[in-house]
Amino acid sequence: MADITNLVEGKYLMYKDRPLVREGNTICYGDKTEKCILILEIMSYKEEGGNQVPDKIFVQVIDSKDPNKIIKQGAKEGLYDAFSIGVVWLEHALA
Repeated sequence: MADITNLVEGKYLMYKDRPLVREGNTICYGDKTEKCILILEIMSYKEEGGNQVPDKIFVQVIDSKDPNKIIKQGAKEGLYDAFSIGVVWLEHALA
């Protein structure tokens, strides 16, 4: 896998002192210098109030040094639920 640490420069949206970055249907949360990071993959969208909102989300906590090593994974409906459970899993994995 390519080293992506130098591909993206600039400021990131921060949440609880960790960067939160979205590119396409992938949301990454966490600091690559820590043991693991959270990856959210948007699998489908639904229409709500005339807008497309994420529906099914695949949640993974992965090793930041070896992205092929999955620490925990699951699926949730809705971005709020997926991100909430993912942050709990990440905090638990980092403890």
